[in-house]
Amino acid sequence: MTSNALRAAIGALPSLPILASPTLVEPMLRLRDVLGGGPRLFIKRDDAIAFAFGGNKVRKLALVAARAQADGADTLITAGGVQSNHARATAAAAAKLGMRAILVANGAPPDRPTANALLDRLLGAEIVHVASREERAPKMREIAGRVLAEGRRPFTIPIGASTPLGAIGFVLAVAELVDQIAPPDVIIHSTSSGGTQAGLVAGCRLLGLPTRIVGISADDSAASLQAAIVALVDGVGRLLSDGSRTLQAGRLQPIVVDDSFVGDGYGIPTAASREAIELTARTEAIFLDPTYTAKAMAALIAYVRERRFPDEATILFWHTGGQVGLFA
Repeated sequence: MTSNALRAAIGALPSLPILASPTLVEPMLRLRDVLGGGPRLFIKRDDAIAFAFGGNKVRKLALVAARAQADGADTLITAGGVQSNHARATAAAAAKLGMRAILVANGAPPDRPTANALLDRLLGAEIVHVASREERAPKMREIAGRVLAEGRRPFTIPIGASTPLGAIGFVLAVAELVDQIAPPDVIIHSTSSGGTQAGLVAGCRLLGLPTRIVGISADDSAASLQAAIVALVDGVGRLLSDGSRTLQAGRLQPIVVDDSFVGDGYGIPTAASREAIELTARTEAIFLDPTYTAKAMAALIAYVRERRFPDEATILFWHTGGQVGLFA
């Protein structure tokens, strides 16, 4: 399948015009030099998406929030941590559409909101706090029932907008990438709820690309993330009438998740992630966030230093945004 044919297959799905694409692909020449040479390094700049401070969630919400609008919803409900990038992007989509946003945040309300928590409030979102991650899903269901009883029309978006529809945002992103550069040998990115990686894997399979997708976990185990990604890829196939057979045929391409860079847990920096933030800023003037992209870049740096890739390889780092987290 060609990139144009893939876009045509997806074209019938409603989409919001909140993504100015393509995002830039840039070489990381100075970082490569500092690392002592090795493979060619590129970066895909989804951190530079203009809408709502950008990031990978915008690609997903362009489709998911458009579906909510098409279904007649007037309230978007989602969840995340107090500093969730996804919650911030969902609040922005709701504001753009004239909808109400209700965000379920695990963690104590901050005394002085900063970073994403500040932006959520500026966007007019209602914030409901719960004590733990496990309480988020039942609280969303409770809120949806209450909103429905009030005579409104809720639309609940899972964590990270990681649904098959959301993943299609990254199927399109792969079509965008191959119109910019030759398919890279490896794409490295941060993975958490699995939707971004599922879309990248599905896009590569649908376009017949040999590119290896490596997700660097920000929290969960490799096994649990791999299972979630397999289910999402299968869901993408069901949404695309002519895609199921191609995606099934691609099962021999493994879904690779590396959970060895999580450190002490979600959102807790490591020595390697701190180095990655400083090194990327000082060589490429590109900012990473402490929770997601810093740990993914730490992995890329380690892989290059360990000579895991041949010098003739092309490695692309997909910057999924989140740099607002630097101001938390």
